[in-house]
Amino acid sequence: MSQTFRLPEIVEIARRDRKVTVEGLATHFGVTLQTIRRDLSELAETGKLERVHGGAVLPSRTTNLDYEERRGLNAEAKVGIARACAARIPDDCTVFLAIGTTTEAVALELREHRNLLVVTNNTKVADILADAPGVRVIVTGGVLRQSDGGLVGDIAAATVRLFRFDIGVIGCSALVPDGDVLDYDLQEVGVSQAILQHSRRRFLVSDHSKLQRRAPARVTTLSDIDTVFTDRALPDTLAARCKTWDTEIQVSRLSPRMDAAER
Repeated sequence: MSQTFRLPEIVEIARRDRKVTVEGLATHFGVTLQTIRRDLSELAETGKLERVHGGAVLPSRTTNLDYEERRGLNAEAKVGIARACAARIPDDCTVFLAIGTTTEAVALELREHRNLLVVTNNTKVADILADAPGVRVIVTGGVLRQSDGGLVGDIAAATVRLFRFDIGVIGCSALVPDGDVLDYDLQEVGVSQAILQHSRRRFLVSDHSKLQRRAPARVTTLSDIDTVFTDRALPDTLAARCKTWDTEIQVSRLSPRMDAAER
């Protein structure tokens, strides 16, 4: 069966089963795993499906992917983004790391930094940095979101407002062509907005899949972001807007980790 006929059937199977796997589709169509991966990548590029580890799911406009699916999505790209972001965070500063699997990747890259104060509403970030010798961690209060260990709501936002951060690092669930940064959880949105308001420099970490998604709640626009760390160039129109806004776009590729002495 040619790709022309496979692609719509793959979408129909995803609608029926809510998720498709590379191995299952390869068996169903009698083709190689590589062929199915190319098919899923093409469907993801056109927004018909969303890639997850081992397969794909239908994109949602109202609910986020499960945490484990988000963690596995574009994992290698997130490492490259995280390394680029961490390289722009100096020693001896105060940083907020928000909720998100990409901010967790940033936390992993900060473990060798020195004299950092990291404030976070992400319990997984706190776990990652708990034994880092040069990092002091403060965890906000808030309502625990059991799906991913995030702390959200008024208490979390109130804790953020006690500080003035050198750098605030947030993620997002979607990034739309006009430059709006979107998320699913209104309680998380309020915390993210407080982070941006109380940070001297504001970083957004977002892999290219966020350009293919939609979410209902607006966090901010890229005009309020100093640097966007991503793994692919933004669409031309959005890139041009960022230039007029003086928003820096840093496109990262995975590269060997720098030694601490090179920072």
